Amino acid sequence: MVNLVAAQKPLLHGLMKMAGVQPYLVELEPGTVMNFWVPCETVKKPKKGEKKVTHLEKPTKPVVVLVHGFAAEGIVTWQFQVGALTKKYSVYVPDLLFFGDSITDKPDRSPTFQAEYLVKGLNKLGVEKCVVVGFSYGGMVTFKMAELYPHKVEAMVISGSILAMTDSISVESLNRLGFSSSAELLLPNSVKGLKALLSVAAHKKLWFPDRLHKDYLEVMFTNRKERAELLEGLVISNKDATIPSFPQRIHLLWGEEDQIFKHELAHSMKEQLGENTTLEGIKKAGHLVHLERPCVYNRCLKRYLASLLAEKVTA
Repeated sequence: MVNLVAAQKPLLHGLMKMAGVQPYLVELEPGTVMNFWVPCETVKKPKKGEKKVTHLEKPTKPVVVLVHGFAAEGIVTWQFQVGALTKKYSVYVPDLLFFGDSITDKPDRSPTFQAEYLVKGLNKLGVEKCVVVGFSYGGMVTFKMAELYPHKVEAMVISGSILAMTDSISVESLNRLGFSSSAELLLPNSVKGLKALLSVAAHKKLWFPDRLHKDYLEVMFTNRKERAELLEGLVISNKDATIPSFPQRIHLLWGEEDQIFKHELAHSMKEQLGENTTLEGIKKAGHLVHLERPCVYNRCLKRYLASLLAEKVTA
C-alpha cells in the first residue's frame, strides 16, 4: 500500500524548488553527511564531464538559516516560511544529523555537536554570516551555535525553545503534560502516541485519519535509536546550566498557548537574557505556531528581519 506521506514528498519538494530552494548533500568529513536546502541561484550546472555539482556559489542576499525541531525534518517544518523569505533573503534549511538524509558515524549526541557540524556545513556552502531561526530542539541548537560562533550568527529568532533542557525543566514539563519520558513524548511509536504529541503541540484540535498518522510515523521517525540518544544528550544537570552573555539580538517569537514551553517561560527567559532580547506572542497558537498561524508568524518574522537590515544600514 502506498505511504501517503511519502507520496506527497515529491510534491512538497517541487513546491520548494518553485519557491527557490533545492536539496544539496554536503560531506562534512568521512562518515558525516548533512543535507541542506539551499538557494537555487547558488547551484550552478555541472561542468562538462562532471556528473554532479561539486561546489556552490556564495549567497548574494542576507542569509537566513531555518533550524527544525524534533518531530520533522527541515523542509516539512518550515514549508510555510520558505516562500515568504526567498525574495529578499538567501534561505538555507538544514536537516540536523539523524534527520532526513543527514547522518554521522560519530558517537556524540549533544546540541553542541549538532551546532558544530551545522556550522561546518554552512562554511562549506560559503555562508559567512547569518540570522538563525530555531524552533524547539532547533532553538537549543541555535543558542549553542550563537554561543560558540558569535562571528557567524548575527541574530536569532527562537520559537518554542529554551537555552538548555535542565533536569528540573524536563521533569516539570513531562509531569505537567502527563508523559513518563522525553522519548514517550517526542518519539511516538504508535498512532495513539503521535496523536498525544499533536494534542499538546497544537492549540487547535487537529484531525487526521489513522492511516495518515501511521504513514507519518514510518516516514518521519527514522533513526529511532540515534534520536533516542539525542534526547538523552539533551538533558543537563541544573548545576551545569549557565546563561551565556550573547552579543547578538534575540527575538522570542512564541505561540501564546504553547503547552510544551509555556509563554511564561519565554517571559522568564527574556529577563534572563537581558536587554538585547525581545518577546512577541502570537495569539491562538500553540507550540507549532509557525504551522498553525503561518501568515501571522511570517509577518512577524519578516518585520523583525527587516528591522535587522535597517539597523545595518544606519550603523
